[in-house]
Amino acid sequence: MNRPVRRALRRDPRLLVRLAVWSVAETAPALVVGLAVARAIDDGFAAGRPGTGFAWLAVLAAAWLVGAAGARQVVLAVAAIVEPFREDLLGHVVEGALDRASAAGHGPGTAAVARSNLQVELARDAFASVITVVRSFAFTVVSVVLGLSALVPEVLVLVLPPFTAGVGLFLLSLPAMARRQREFLLADERTAGSLAGAVGALRDITACAAEDRVAASVGARVAEQAAAGRSLARVTALRTLSLAVGGRLPVLLILAGAPWLLSRGAGAGVILGALAYVTQSLAPALGNLVQGLGISGVRLRVSLDRILRPDAPPGPVSLALPAPAAVAFERPALPAGPPSPSPGPAAAPYGPAGRVAVRNVRAELRGVTFAYGPHAEPVISGLDLSIPEGDHLAVVGPSGIGKSTLGALLAGVLRPGAGRVEVGGVPADRLDPACRVLIPQEAYVFRGTLRDNLTYLSPASREELDAAARAVGLTALAERLGGYDAEVSSGALSPAERQLVALTRAHLSPARLVILDEATCHLDPAAEARAEEAFARRGGTLVVIAHRLTSATRARRILVMDGTSVRLGGHEELLAASPLYADLVGHWDPAKPQEMVP
Repeated sequence: MNRPVRRALRRDPRLLVRLAVWSVAETAPALVVGLAVARAIDDGFAAGRPGTGFAWLAVLAAAWLVGAAGARQVVLAVAAIVEPFREDLLGHVVEGALDRASAAGHGPGTAAVARSNLQVELARDAFASVITVVRSFAFTVVSVVLGLSALVPEVLVLVLPPFTAGVGLFLLSLPAMARRQREFLLADERTAGSLAGAVGALRDITACAAEDRVAASVGARVAEQAAAGRSLARVTALRTLSLAVGGRLPVLLILAGAPWLLSRGAGAGVILGALAYVTQSLAPALGNLVQGLGISGVRLRVSLDRILRPDAPPGPVSLALPAPAAVAFERPALPAGPPSPSPGPAAAPYGPAGRVAVRNVRAELRGVTFAYGPHAEPVISGLDLSIPEGDHLAVVGPSGIGKSTLGALLAGVLRPGAGRVEVGGVPADRLDPACRVLIPQEAYVFRGTLRDNLTYLSPASREELDAAARAVGLTALAERLGGYDAEVSSGALSPAERQLVALTRAHLSPARLVILDEATCHLDPAAEARAEEAFARRGGTLVVIAHRLTSATRARRILVMDGTSVRLGGHEELLAASPLYADLVGHWDPAKPQEMVP
Protein backbone atom coordinates (compact mmCIF):
# COMPACT_ATOMS: atom_id res chain seq x y z
CA MET A 1 0.00 0.00 0.00
CA ASN A 2 2.93 2.39 0.69
CA ARG A 3 4.46 1.73 -2.73
CA PRO A 4 2.42 4.41 -4.58
CA VAL A 5 3.35 6.95 -1.88
CA ARG A 6 7.06 6.15 -2.08
CA ARG A 7 6.95 6.25 -5.88
CA ALA A 8 5.26 9.67 -5.81
CA LEU A 9 7.88 11.09 -3.45
CA ARG A 10 10.82 9.66 -5.38
CA ARG A 11 9.55 10.44 -8.87
CA ASP A 12 11.34 13.81 -9.16
CA PRO A 13 13.82 14.76 -6.39
CA ARG A 14 13.83 18.34 -7.67
CA LEU A 15 10.22 18.70 -6.52
CA LEU A 16 11.25 17.77 -2.98
CA VAL A 17 14.07 20.32 -3.08
CA ARG A 18 11.65 22.96 -4.33
CA LEU A 19 9.21 22.03 -1.58
CA ALA A 20 11.94 22.27 1.07
CA VAL A 21 13.10 25.70 -0.12
CA TRP A 22 9.65 27.17 -0.06
CA SER A 23 8.93 25.48 3.27
CA VAL A 24 11.83 27.45 4.76
CA ALA A 25 10.20 30.62 3.48
CA GLU A 26 6.79 29.57 4.77
CA THR A 27 8.13 28.90 8.28
CA ALA A 28 10.04 32.20 8.46
CA PRO A 29 7.52 33.60 10.98
CA ALA A 30 8.10 30.54 13.21
CA LEU A 31 11.83 31.38 13.23
CA VAL A 32 11.41 35.11 13.81
CA VAL A 33 8.32 35.52 16.00
CA GLY A 34 9.86 34.94 19.44
CA LEU A 35 13.12 36.70 18.67
CA ALA A 36 11.32 39.76 17.25
CA VAL A 37 8.97 39.99 20.26
CA ALA A 38 11.87 39.65 22.75
CA ARG A 39 14.08 42.25 21.03
CA ALA A 40 11.19 44.66 20.47
CA ILE A 41 10.45 44.63 24.20
CA ASP A 42 13.90 44.34 25.80
CA ASP A 43 15.94 46.38 23.32
CA GLY A 44 13.18 48.68 22.18
CA PHE A 45 10.16 49.70 24.17
CA ALA A 46 11.48 48.71 27.66
CA ALA A 47 14.78 50.48 26.96
CA GLY A 48 13.09 53.67 25.84
CA ARG A 49 13.92 53.15 22.14
CA PRO A 50 10.54 52.80 20.42
CA GLY A 51 12.16 53.05 17.01
CA THR A 52 14.09 49.87 17.68
CA GLY A 53 10.92 48.19 18.93
CA PHE A 54 9.00 49.11 15.78
CA ALA A 55 11.90 48.01 13.63
CA TRP A 56 11.78 44.53 15.14
CA LEU A 57 8.01 44.41 14.66
CA ALA A 58 8.63 45.39 11.03
CA VAL A 59 10.99 42.45 10.76
CA LEU A 60 8.20 40.20 12.03
CA ALA A 61 5.76 41.72 9.53
CA ALA A 62 8.25 41.11 6.72
CA ALA A 63 8.59 37.51 7.88
CA TRP A 64 4.82 37.09 7.61
CA LEU A 65 4.91 38.44 4.05
CA VAL A 66 7.70 36.02 3.17
CA GLY A 67 5.70 33.23 4.83
CA ALA A 68 2.60 34.11 2.80
CA ALA A 69 4.57 33.97 -0.45
CA GLY A 70 6.16 30.72 0.63
CA ALA A 71 2.77 29.21 1.53
CA ARG A 72 1.50 29.90 -1.98
CA GLN A 73 4.51 28.21 -3.54
CA VAL A 74 4.22 25.29 -1.13
CA VAL A 75 0.67 24.63 -2.36
CA LEU A 76 1.93 24.56 -5.94
CA ALA A 77 4.84 22.29 -5.02
CA VAL A 78 2.55 19.87 -3.16
CA ALA A 79 0.21 19.85 -6.15
CA ALA A 80 3.12 18.99 -8.45
CA ILE A 81 3.77 15.91 -6.31
CA VAL A 82 0.16 14.92 -5.67
CA GLU A 83 -1.33 15.23 -9.17
CA PRO A 84 0.98 12.58 -10.73
CA PHE A 85 0.14 10.42 -7.72
CA ARG A 86 -3.54 10.85 -8.59
CA GLU A 87 -2.90 10.00 -12.24
CA ASP A 88 -1.07 6.82 -11.22
CA LEU A 89 -4.03 5.73 -9.11
CA LEU A 90 -6.49 6.49 -11.89
CA GLY A 91 -4.40 4.46 -14.29
CA HIS A 92 -4.36 1.56 -11.85
CA VAL A 93 -8.14 1.73 -11.42
CA VAL A 94 -8.85 1.90 -15.16
CA GLU A 95 -6.44 -0.91 -16.03
CA GLY A 96 -7.86 -3.10 -13.28
CA ALA A 97 -11.45 -2.39 -14.33
CA LEU A 98 -10.67 -3.18 -17.97
CA ASP A 99 -8.85 -6.36 -17.05
CA ARG A 100 -11.74 -7.58 -14.90
CA ALA A 101 -14.27 -6.56 -17.53
CA SER A 102 -12.30 -8.38 -20.22
CA ALA A 103 -12.14 -11.50 -18.08
CA ALA A 104 -15.88 -11.30 -17.38
CA GLY A 105 -16.73 -10.69 -21.03
CA HIS A 106 -18.54 -7.35 -20.63
CA GLY A 107 -17.81 -3.67 -20.22
CA PRO A 108 -16.43 -2.10 -17.05
CA GLY A 109 -19.02 -1.73 -14.31
CA THR A 110 -20.16 1.21 -12.28
CA ALA A 111 -18.05 0.10 -9.30
CA ALA A 112 -14.91 1.01 -11.24
CA VAL A 113 -16.35 4.42 -12.03
CA ALA A 114 -17.17 4.97 -8.37
CA ARG A 115 -13.64 4.03 -7.34
CA SER A 116 -12.10 6.36 -9.91
CA ASN A 117 -14.31 9.30 -8.95
CA LEU A 118 -14.44 8.88 -5.21
CA GLN A 119 -11.64 6.78 -3.77
CA VAL A 120 -8.93 8.34 -5.94
CA GLU A 121 -10.03 11.85 -5.00
CA LEU A 122 -10.09 10.89 -1.31
CA ALA A 123 -6.60 9.44 -1.61
CA ARG A 124 -5.30 12.51 -3.44
CA ASP A 125 -6.70 14.93 -0.85
CA ALA A 126 -5.48 12.82 2.08
CA PHE A 127 -1.99 12.48 0.56
CA ALA A 128 -1.77 16.24 0.06
CA SER A 129 -2.87 16.82 3.65
CA VAL A 130 -0.31 14.37 5.05
CA ILE A 131 2.54 15.94 3.06
CA THR A 132 1.49 19.41 4.16
CA VAL A 133 1.24 18.72 7.89
CA VAL A 134 4.34 16.52 8.20
CA ARG A 135 6.47 19.00 6.25
CA SER A 136 5.11 21.96 8.20
CA PHE A 137 5.72 20.20 11.51
CA ALA A 138 9.32 19.32 10.70
CA PHE A 139 10.32 22.79 9.45
CA THR A 140 8.46 24.54 12.26
CA VAL A 141 10.19 22.48 14.95
CA VAL A 142 13.60 23.21 13.44
CA SER A 143 12.78 26.92 13.19
CA VAL A 144 11.58 27.08 16.80
CA VAL A 145 14.67 25.25 18.12
CA LEU A 146 16.94 27.66 16.22
CA GLY A 147 14.95 30.66 17.44
CA LEU A 148 14.99 29.55 21.08
CA SER A 149 18.71 28.83 20.85
CA ALA A 150 19.35 32.34 19.59
CA LEU A 151 17.05 33.82 22.21
CA VAL A 152 18.13 31.98 25.36
CA PRO A 153 19.47 28.40 25.07
CA GLU A 154 18.48 27.57 28.65
CA VAL A 155 14.77 27.67 27.77
CA LEU A 156 15.25 24.57 25.61
CA VAL A 157 15.52 22.55 28.82
CA LEU A 158 11.98 23.66 29.73
CA VAL A 159 10.47 23.20 26.26
CA LEU A 160 12.03 20.24 24.48
CA PRO A 161 11.52 17.43 27.06
CA PRO A 162 7.71 17.84 27.42
CA PHE A 163 7.35 18.54 23.71
CA THR A 164 9.30 15.38 22.84
CA ALA A 165 7.22 13.42 25.34
CA GLY A 166 3.99 14.69 23.77
CA VAL A 167 5.14 13.75 20.28
CA GLY A 168 6.25 10.33 21.50
CA LEU A 169 2.94 9.72 23.25
CA PHE A 170 1.08 10.59 20.06
CA LEU A 171 3.27 8.33 17.92
CA LEU A 172 2.78 5.47 20.36
CA SER A 173 -1.01 5.91 20.25
CA LEU A 174 -1.11 6.40 16.47
CA PRO A 175 -1.49 2.70 15.49
CA ALA A 176 -4.43 2.21 17.85
CA MET A 177 -5.90 5.55 16.81
CA ALA A 178 -5.55 4.63 13.15
CA ARG A 179 -7.34 1.32 13.71
CA ARG A 180 -10.17 2.96 15.61
CA GLN A 181 -10.47 5.74 13.05
CA ARG A 182 -10.58 3.22 10.21
CA GLU A 183 -13.21 1.15 12.02
CA PHE A 184 -15.29 4.28 12.55
CA LEU A 185 -14.99 5.33 8.89
CA LEU A 186 -16.02 1.90 7.68
CA ALA A 187 -18.89 1.74 10.18
CA ASP A 188 -20.00 5.15 8.96
CA GLU A 189 -19.94 3.89 5.35
CA ARG A 190 -21.96 0.82 6.30
CA THR A 191 -24.51 2.94 8.12
CA ALA A 192 -24.80 5.33 5.18
CA GLY A 193 -25.19 2.41 2.79
CA SER A 194 -27.89 0.82 4.94
CA LEU A 195 -29.79 4.09 5.31
CA ALA A 196 -29.53 4.82 1.59
CA GLY A 197 -30.84 1.35 0.78
CA ALA A 198 -33.71 1.72 3.23
CA VAL A 199 -34.70 5.18 2.00
CA GLY A 200 -34.59 4.04 -1.62
CA ALA A 201 -36.81 1.06 -0.84
CA LEU A 202 -39.32 2.65 1.55
CA ARG A 203 -42.20 1.90 -0.76
CA ASP A 204 -41.12 -1.70 -1.12
CA ILE A 205 -40.43 -2.16 2.59
CA THR A 206 -43.96 -1.01 3.33
CA ALA A 207 -45.31 -3.29 0.61
CA CYS A 208 -43.65 -6.25 2.30
CA ALA A 209 -44.66 -5.20 5.84
CA ALA A 210 -40.97 -5.35 6.74
CA GLU A 211 -40.67 -2.13 8.74
CA ASP A 212 -39.60 -3.85 11.97
CA ARG A 213 -37.09 -6.07 10.21
CA VAL A 214 -35.46 -3.20 8.30
CA ALA A 215 -35.50 -0.96 11.38
CA ALA A 216 -33.66 -3.67 13.29
CA SER A 217 -31.13 -4.07 10.48
CA VAL A 218 -30.46 -0.33 10.18
CA GLY A 219 -30.46 -0.01 13.96
CA ALA A 220 -27.74 -2.63 14.17
CA ARG A 221 -25.60 -0.55 11.79
CA VAL A 222 -26.23 2.58 13.85
CA ALA A 223 -25.33 0.74 17.07
CA GLU A 224 -22.17 -0.57 15.42
CA GLN A 225 -21.17 2.95 14.39
CA ALA A 226 -21.95 4.28 17.88
CA ALA A 227 -19.73 1.60 19.43
CA ALA A 228 -16.94 2.46 16.97
CA GLY A 229 -17.37 6.14 17.83
CA ARG A 230 -17.09 5.47 21.56
CA SER A 231 -13.99 3.36 21.00
CA LEU A 232 -12.47 6.13 18.90
CA ALA A 233 -13.32 8.69 21.56
CA ARG A 234 -11.46 6.69 24.18
CA VAL A 235 -8.34 6.54 22.05
CA THR A 236 -8.75 10.20 21.14
CA ALA A 237 -8.26 10.98 24.81
CA LEU A 238 -4.62 9.98 24.31
CA ARG A 239 -4.38 12.48 21.47
CA THR A 240 -5.73 15.17 23.77
CA LEU A 241 -3.19 14.14 26.41
CA SER A 242 -0.32 14.32 23.91
CA LEU A 243 -1.40 17.83 22.91
CA ALA A 244 -1.56 18.85 26.56
CA VAL A 245 1.88 17.43 27.33
CA GLY A 246 3.60 18.66 24.17
CA GLY A 247 1.85 21.99 23.64
CA ARG A 248 0.56 23.19 27.00
CA LEU A 249 3.03 21.85 29.55
CA PRO A 250 5.98 23.84 28.06
CA VAL A 251 3.99 27.04 28.67
CA LEU A 252 3.53 26.15 32.35
CA LEU A 253 7.20 25.23 32.69
CA ILE A 254 8.33 28.53 31.13
CA LEU A 255 6.09 30.49 33.52
CA ALA A 256 7.20 28.39 36.50
CA GLY A 257 10.84 28.71 35.42
CA ALA A 258 10.66 32.49 34.84
CA PRO A 259 12.66 33.31 38.04
CA TRP A 260 15.38 30.92 36.98
CA LEU A 261 15.48 32.41 33.48
CA LEU A 262 15.64 35.92 34.92
CA SER A 263 18.55 34.86 37.11
CA ARG A 264 20.29 33.65 33.94
CA GLY A 265 20.06 37.13 32.41
CA ALA A 266 16.82 36.76 30.49
CA GLY A 267 14.54 39.78 30.43
CA ALA A 268 10.76 39.99 30.38
CA GLY A 269 10.88 40.19 26.57
CA VAL A 270 12.81 36.93 26.37
CA ILE A 271 10.20 35.13 28.45
CA LEU A 272 7.38 36.55 26.29
CA GLY A 273 9.33 35.59 23.18
CA ALA A 274 9.73 32.02 24.42
CA LEU A 275 6.00 31.86 25.13
CA ALA A 276 5.33 33.19 21.61
CA TYR A 277 7.49 30.43 20.12
CA VAL A 278 5.53 27.77 22.00
CA THR A 279 1.99 29.14 21.66
CA GLN A 280 2.22 30.57 18.14
CA SER A 281 4.40 27.99 16.43
CA LEU A 282 5.19 24.81 18.35
CA ALA A 283 1.76 23.95 19.78
CA PRO A 284 -0.14 24.64 16.51
CA ALA A 285 2.39 22.53 14.58
CA LEU A 286 1.86 19.63 16.98
CA GLY A 287 -1.93 20.04 16.76
CA ASN A 288 -1.80 19.99 12.95
CA LEU A 289 0.39 16.88 13.01
CA VAL A 290 -1.98 15.05 15.34
CA GLN A 291 -5.00 16.06 13.26
CA GLY A 292 -3.36 15.36 9.93
CA LEU A 293 -1.89 11.95 10.68
CA GLY A 294 -4.79 10.89 12.88
CA ILE A 295 -7.45 11.60 10.25
CA SER A 296 -5.96 12.26 6.82
CA GLY A 297 -3.35 9.55 7.28
CA VAL A 298 -6.05 7.01 8.05
CA ARG A 299 -8.17 8.19 5.12
CA LEU A 300 -5.17 7.79 2.85
CA ARG A 301 -4.59 4.25 4.06
CA VAL A 302 -8.24 3.24 3.70
CA SER A 303 -8.58 4.80 0.24
CA LEU A 304 -5.40 3.17 -1.05
CA ASP A 305 -6.56 -0.15 0.36
CA ARG A 306 -9.83 0.17 -1.56
CA ILE A 307 -8.07 1.17 -4.79
CA LEU A 308 -5.26 -1.37 -4.72
CA ARG A 309 -7.45 -4.22 -3.43
CA PRO A 310 -10.87 -3.60 -5.02
CA ASP A 311 -12.00 -7.18 -4.54
CA ALA A 312 -11.45 -7.13 -0.76
CA PRO A 313 -14.49 -5.27 0.62
CA PRO A 314 -14.23 -3.81 4.13
CA GLY A 315 -17.25 -5.70 5.34
CA PRO A 316 -20.90 -6.28 4.65
CA VAL A 317 -22.84 -3.12 3.94
CA SER A 318 -26.08 -4.52 2.61
CA LEU A 319 -29.40 -4.53 4.37
CA ALA A 320 -31.18 -7.75 5.13
CA LEU A 321 -34.09 -6.31 3.17
CA PRO A 322 -37.22 -8.22 2.35
CA ALA A 323 -38.64 -8.31 -1.11
CA PRO A 324 -39.36 -4.77 -2.28
CA ALA A 325 -42.74 -5.15 -4.02
CA ALA A 326 -41.32 -6.93 -7.05
CA VAL A 327 -37.92 -7.48 -5.42
CA ALA A 328 -37.15 -10.45 -3.29
CA PHE A 329 -35.54 -11.18 0.01
CA GLU A 330 -33.66 -13.99 1.62
CA ARG A 331 -36.16 -15.69 3.85
CA PRO A 332 -34.98 -16.93 7.25
CA ALA A 333 -35.93 -20.29 8.63
CA LEU A 334 -39.45 -20.45 9.99
CA PRO A 335 -39.42 -20.10 13.77
CA ALA A 336 -41.01 -22.66 15.99
CA GLY A 337 -44.18 -21.41 17.58
CA PRO A 338 -47.93 -21.73 17.74
CA PRO A 339 -49.92 -21.82 14.52
CA SER A 340 -51.92 -18.86 13.32
CA PRO A 341 -55.04 -18.35 15.44
CA SER A 342 -57.35 -18.88 12.46
CA PRO A 343 -55.32 -19.12 9.29
CA GLY A 344 -57.88 -21.13 7.37
CA PRO A 345 -57.42 -24.53 5.80
CA ALA A 346 -54.86 -23.38 3.24
CA ALA A 347 -52.48 -21.70 5.68
CA ALA A 348 -48.92 -22.81 6.32
CA PRO A 349 -46.82 -22.06 9.42
CA TYR A 350 -45.63 -18.61 10.29
CA GLY A 351 -43.15 -17.09 7.86
CA PRO A 352 -40.72 -14.18 8.34
CA ALA A 353 -41.67 -11.69 11.05
CA GLY A 354 -44.75 -13.72 11.99
CA ARG A 355 -46.22 -13.72 8.46
CA VAL A 356 -48.30 -16.64 7.27
CA ALA A 357 -47.65 -18.54 4.05
CA VAL A 358 -50.67 -19.89 2.20
CA ARG A 359 -51.10 -22.37 -0.65
CA ASN A 360 -54.39 -20.97 -1.96
CA VAL A 361 -54.52 -17.22 -2.63
CA ARG A 362 -58.27 -16.79 -2.89
CA ALA A 363 -58.96 -13.17 -1.90
CA GLU A 364 -62.03 -12.05 0.01
CA LEU A 365 -63.05 -8.46 0.78
CA ARG A 366 -66.06 -8.03 3.06
CA GLY A 367 -67.49 -4.60 3.94
CA VAL A 368 -64.17 -2.92 3.20
CA THR A 369 -64.01 0.83 3.74
CA PHE A 370 -60.84 2.90 3.48
CA ALA A 371 -60.14 6.64 3.75
CA TYR A 372 -56.83 8.51 3.77
CA GLY A 373 -57.38 10.22 7.09
CA PRO A 374 -60.02 10.28 9.82
CA HIS A 375 -61.91 13.21 8.28
CA ALA A 376 -61.42 12.33 4.60
CA GLU A 377 -64.09 10.96 2.31
CA PRO A 378 -63.75 7.19 1.88
CA VAL A 379 -61.97 6.14 -1.29
CA ILE A 380 -63.53 2.69 -0.98
CA SER A 381 -66.80 2.20 0.90
CA GLY A 382 -68.49 -1.08 1.88
CA LEU A 383 -66.79 -3.12 -0.83
CA ASP A 384 -67.55 -6.85 -1.12
CA LEU A 385 -65.44 -8.77 -3.59
CA SER A 386 -64.29 -12.37 -4.11
CA ILE A 387 -61.28 -13.20 -6.28
CA PRO A 388 -60.92 -16.98 -6.60
CA GLU A 389 -57.62 -18.77 -7.02
CA GLY A 390 -56.50 -18.62 -10.66
CA ASP A 391 -58.66 -15.62 -11.56
CA HIS A 392 -57.54 -12.91 -13.98
CA LEU A 393 -59.20 -9.68 -12.88
CA ALA A 394 -58.84 -6.25 -14.49
CA VAL A 395 -59.76 -3.18 -12.45
CA VAL A 396 -60.84 -0.16 -14.51
CA GLY A 397 -62.15 3.30 -13.76
CA PRO A 398 -61.16 6.96 -13.90
CA SER A 399 -57.93 8.13 -12.31
CA GLY A 400 -58.13 8.76 -8.56
CA ILE A 401 -61.17 6.52 -8.12
CA GLY A 402 -59.40 4.05 -5.78
CA LYS A 403 -57.95 1.40 -8.08
CA SER A 404 -54.43 1.58 -6.64
CA THR A 405 -55.91 1.70 -3.13
CA LEU A 406 -57.68 -1.58 -3.85
CA GLY A 407 -54.40 -3.11 -5.04
CA ALA A 408 -52.61 -1.91 -1.89
CA LEU A 409 -55.36 -3.40 0.31
CA LEU A 410 -55.05 -6.76 -1.48
CA ALA A 411 -51.27 -6.67 -1.02
CA GLY A 412 -51.59 -5.86 2.68
CA VAL A 413 -49.79 -2.54 2.27
CA LEU A 414 -52.86 -0.74 3.58
CA ARG A 415 -55.28 -1.90 6.26
CA PRO A 416 -58.99 -1.21 5.88
CA GLY A 417 -60.63 1.24 8.22
CA ALA A 418 -63.61 -1.11 8.39
CA GLY A 419 -64.27 -4.61 7.12
CA ARG A 420 -61.70 -7.28 6.35
CA VAL A 421 -59.35 -8.24 3.54
CA GLU A 422 -58.18 -11.87 3.56
CA VAL A 423 -55.99 -13.89 1.21
CA GLY A 424 -56.16 -17.63 1.71
CA GLY A 425 -58.11 -17.08 4.92
CA VAL A 426 -55.32 -14.89 6.36
CA PRO A 427 -55.55 -11.10 6.88
CA ALA A 428 -53.75 -9.58 3.92
CA ASP A 429 -51.35 -7.57 6.10
CA ARG A 430 -50.19 -10.83 7.77
CA LEU A 431 -49.59 -12.72 4.54
CA ASP A 432 -46.06 -13.96 3.88
CA PRO A 433 -44.60 -11.52 1.29
CA ALA A 434 -43.38 -14.49 -0.74
CA CYS A 435 -47.02 -15.38 -1.48
CA ARG A 436 -47.82 -12.17 -3.32
CA VAL A 437 -46.08 -9.52 -5.35
CA LEU A 438 -47.18 -5.96 -6.06
CA ILE A 439 -45.54 -4.09 -8.93
CA PRO A 440 -46.30 -0.36 -8.85
CA GLN A 441 -46.14 2.02 -11.77
CA GLU A 442 -42.57 3.10 -10.99
CA ALA A 443 -40.65 -0.17 -11.10
CA TYR A 444 -37.80 -0.81 -8.68
CA VAL A 445 -34.32 -1.61 -10.03
CA PHE A 446 -31.33 -1.60 -7.70
CA ARG A 447 -27.65 -1.20 -8.52
CA GLY A 448 -26.13 -4.58 -9.30
CA THR A 449 -26.13 -7.15 -12.05
CA LEU A 450 -29.18 -7.92 -14.14
CA ARG A 451 -29.07 -11.45 -12.74
CA ASP A 452 -29.17 -10.12 -9.16
CA ASN A 453 -32.19 -7.98 -10.01
CA LEU A 454 -34.04 -10.87 -11.62
CA THR A 455 -33.26 -13.56 -9.03
CA TYR A 456 -33.53 -11.48 -5.89
CA LEU A 457 -36.89 -13.02 -5.04
CA SER A 458 -36.09 -16.59 -6.02
CA PRO A 459 -32.97 -18.38 -7.33
CA ALA A 460 -33.23 -19.34 -10.99
CA SER A 461 -31.15 -21.32 -13.45
CA ARG A 462 -30.02 -19.91 -16.77
CA GLU A 463 -32.78 -21.85 -18.49
CA GLU A 464 -35.40 -20.41 -16.16
CA LEU A 465 -34.05 -16.90 -16.68
CA ASP A 466 -34.18 -17.34 -20.46
CA ALA A 467 -37.72 -18.72 -20.32
CA ALA A 468 -39.02 -15.86 -18.17
CA ALA A 469 -37.22 -13.26 -20.30
CA ARG A 470 -38.76 -14.69 -23.47
CA ALA A 471 -42.21 -14.83 -21.90
CA VAL A 472 -42.22 -11.26 -20.61
CA GLY A 473 -40.21 -9.70 -23.44
CA LEU A 474 -36.89 -8.94 -21.72
CA THR A 475 -34.61 -10.92 -24.06
CA ALA A 476 -33.68 -8.03 -26.37
CA LEU A 477 -32.90 -5.75 -23.43
CA ALA A 478 -30.77 -8.41 -21.73
CA GLU A 479 -28.76 -8.89 -24.92
CA ARG A 480 -28.30 -5.15 -25.38
CA LEU A 481 -27.07 -4.75 -21.81
CA GLY A 482 -24.50 -7.53 -22.31
CA GLY A 483 -26.17 -10.49 -20.63
CA TYR A 484 -27.38 -11.33 -17.15
CA ASP A 485 -24.05 -10.44 -15.53
CA ALA A 486 -24.12 -6.86 -16.85
CA GLU A 487 -24.22 -4.08 -14.27
CA VAL A 488 -27.51 -2.16 -14.19
CA SER A 489 -28.89 0.72 -12.16
CA SER A 490 -32.18 2.56 -12.05
CA GLY A 491 -30.79 5.73 -13.62
CA ALA A 492 -29.26 3.87 -16.57
CA LEU A 493 -32.55 2.32 -17.69
CA SER A 494 -35.64 3.91 -19.17
CA PRO A 495 -38.97 3.61 -17.29
CA ALA A 496 -40.12 0.95 -19.76
CA GLU A 497 -36.90 -1.04 -19.33
CA ARG A 498 -37.24 -0.88 -15.55
CA GLN A 499 -40.78 -2.21 -15.87
CA LEU A 500 -39.56 -5.14 -17.99
CA VAL A 501 -36.95 -6.01 -15.34
CA ALA A 502 -39.53 -5.84 -12.53
CA LEU A 503 -42.07 -7.90 -14.49
CA THR A 504 -39.53 -10.61 -15.26
CA ARG A 505 -38.44 -10.67 -11.63
CA ALA A 506 -42.07 -11.11 -10.53
CA HIS A 507 -42.59 -13.82 -13.17
CA LEU A 508 -39.67 -15.78 -11.66
CA SER A 509 -40.97 -15.36 -8.11
CA PRO A 510 -42.94 -18.06 -6.25
CA ALA A 511 -45.79 -15.60 -5.59
CA ARG A 512 -49.24 -16.98 -6.45
CA LEU A 513 -50.95 -13.59 -6.22
CA VAL A 514 -49.61 -10.99 -8.67
CA ILE A 515 -50.92 -7.42 -8.62
CA LEU A 516 -49.89 -5.19 -11.53
CA ASP A 517 -50.70 -1.61 -10.54
CA GLU A 518 -50.29 0.09 -13.93
CA ALA A 519 -47.03 -1.83 -14.04
CA THR A 520 -46.98 -1.79 -17.86
CA CYS A 521 -47.91 1.86 -18.40
CA HIS A 522 -44.52 2.72 -19.97
CA LEU A 523 -44.61 -0.22 -22.38
CA ASP A 524 -46.08 0.01 -25.84
CA PRO A 525 -49.41 -1.83 -26.31
CA ALA A 526 -47.80 -4.89 -27.93
CA ALA A 527 -45.24 -5.26 -25.13
CA GLU A 528 -47.97 -4.73 -22.53
CA ALA A 529 -50.11 -7.47 -24.08
CA ARG A 530 -47.15 -9.86 -24.18
CA ALA A 531 -46.33 -9.28 -20.51
CA GLU A 532 -49.92 -9.65 -19.27
CA GLU A 533 -50.44 -12.80 -21.32
CA ALA A 534 -47.23 -14.23 -19.84
CA PHE A 535 -48.62 -13.75 -16.33
CA ALA A 536 -51.99 -15.18 -17.35
CA ARG A 537 -50.25 -18.35 -18.62
CA ARG A 538 -48.03 -18.50 -15.54
CA GLY A 539 -50.82 -19.60 -13.23
CA GLY A 540 -51.97 -18.22 -9.93
CA THR A 541 -54.16 -15.16 -9.47
CA LEU A 542 -53.57 -12.03 -11.56
CA VAL A 543 -55.03 -8.63 -10.70
CA VAL A 544 -54.33 -5.87 -13.24
CA ILE A 545 -54.97 -2.24 -12.34
CA ALA A 546 -55.60 -1.34 -15.98
CA HIS A 547 -53.81 1.53 -17.66
CA ARG A 548 -55.36 0.86 -21.06
CA LEU A 549 -58.73 -0.65 -21.84
CA THR A 550 -57.01 -3.42 -23.79
CA SER A 551 -55.97 -4.90 -20.42
CA ALA A 552 -59.64 -5.29 -19.54
CA THR A 553 -60.49 -7.10 -22.77
CA ARG A 554 -57.79 -9.68 -22.02
CA ALA A 555 -59.04 -10.36 -18.49
CA ARG A 556 -61.42 -13.12 -17.44
CA ARG A 557 -63.43 -10.67 -15.32
CA ILE A 558 -63.55 -6.88 -15.09
CA LEU A 559 -64.20 -4.74 -12.01
CA VAL A 560 -65.49 -1.26 -12.84
CA MET A 561 -65.07 1.39 -10.12
CA ASP A 562 -66.94 4.68 -10.51
CA GLY A 563 -66.60 6.20 -7.04
CA THR A 564 -70.08 5.35 -5.76
CA SER A 565 -70.40 1.68 -6.65
CA VAL A 566 -68.61 -1.17 -8.35
CA ARG A 567 -69.71 -3.59 -11.04
CA LEU A 568 -68.15 -6.96 -11.78
CA GLY A 569 -68.56 -9.00 -14.93
CA GLY A 570 -67.30 -9.78 -18.41
CA HIS A 571 -66.77 -7.38 -21.26
CA GLU A 572 -70.12 -7.90 -23.00
CA GLU A 573 -72.04 -7.99 -19.74
CA LEU A 574 -70.56 -4.68 -18.55
CA LEU A 575 -71.24 -2.96 -21.87
CA ALA A 576 -74.93 -3.44 -21.13
CA ALA A 577 -74.88 -2.98 -17.34
CA SER A 578 -72.28 -0.22 -16.69
CA PRO A 579 -72.73 3.22 -18.30
CA LEU A 580 -69.19 4.16 -17.25
CA TYR A 581 -67.68 1.11 -18.89
CA ALA A 582 -69.77 1.62 -22.02
CA ASP A 583 -68.60 5.24 -22.13
CA LEU A 584 -64.95 4.16 -21.78
CA VAL A 585 -65.38 1.63 -24.58
CA GLY A 586 -67.19 4.19 -26.71
CA HIS A 587 -64.16 6.50 -26.55
CA TRP A 588 -61.75 3.67 -27.25
CA ASP A 589 -60.30 3.10 -30.69
CA PRO A 590 -58.98 -0.50 -30.78
CA ALA A 591 -56.59 0.49 -33.57
CA LYS A 592 -55.02 3.08 -31.28
CA PRO A 593 -54.91 1.69 -27.74
CA GLN A 594 -54.88 4.59 -25.34
CA GLU A 595 -54.93 5.38 -21.68
CA MET A 596 -58.27 5.57 -19.91
CA VAL A 597 -59.23 9.17 -19.28
CA PRO A 598 -60.49 10.49 -15.94
